[in-house]
Amino acid sequence: MAENEIAPAETPAPENPLRVLGTAMADAAQGAVTDVTLERAGAELVLRVQRDALIPVMTLLHDDPRFAFEQCMDICAVDWPENAERFEVVYNLLSLTHNHRVRVVVTTDEATPVASVVGIWPGVTWFEREVWDMHGVVFAGQSDLRRILTDYGFEGHPLRKDFPMTGYVELRYDEELKRVAYAPVQLTQEFRDFDYMSPWEAMTTLPGDEKVHQNRLEGPAA
Repeated sequence: MAENEIAPAETPAPENPLRVLGTAMADAAQGAVTDVTLERAGAELVLRVQRDALIPVMTLLHDDPRFAFEQCMDICAVDWPENAERFEVVYNLLSLTHNHRVRVVVTTDEATPVASVVGIWPGVTWFEREVWDMHGVVFAGQSDLRRILTDYGFEGHPLRKDFPMTGYVELRYDEELKRVAYAPVQLTQEFRDFDYMSPWEAMTTLPGDEKVHQNRLEGPAA
């Protein structure tokens, strides 16, 4: 290239379309979105939303034609006992119109309810009941907040990380009483630490190896 010749400007890399989408959502939510991140090497869009603004944000994501998240595919929760608001309630949304997904996250503690989104996606009752049953998160406005995976007399919420492994009761059929009855939890085996190495990984020496090593050091016999 000649000395007086100007080098062509480099074309900037195109911005991730999920980042563009997340920024548009945050702008439309007018401050209710506290954080927009991309996870799994930029393949998943995650929005963190203020708990009190959950319904307006979800209504926006459902009704706005730019986003059009017609389906709530799942609601789950994650427990972080060390945090003041220990539970992250996670909503996985799908837009069939635009073929994109977003994960919406709000946080809460053991006592503060989260607004139910059943008025936006009527099919989420099952998911909210499951989160209540497993973690104890209360959903305000959910009229059918019953246990769904444990039995009706179960105490506690088994997916909390501080839930004890023993000391509770289990439901089983009693042959003597000829009916379903409660009884103390019985562990069929003791807790064990498992070694997941295969036999070939765990076995560092095999019978006969000492002869091979000796031949390498002294050379084969004449």
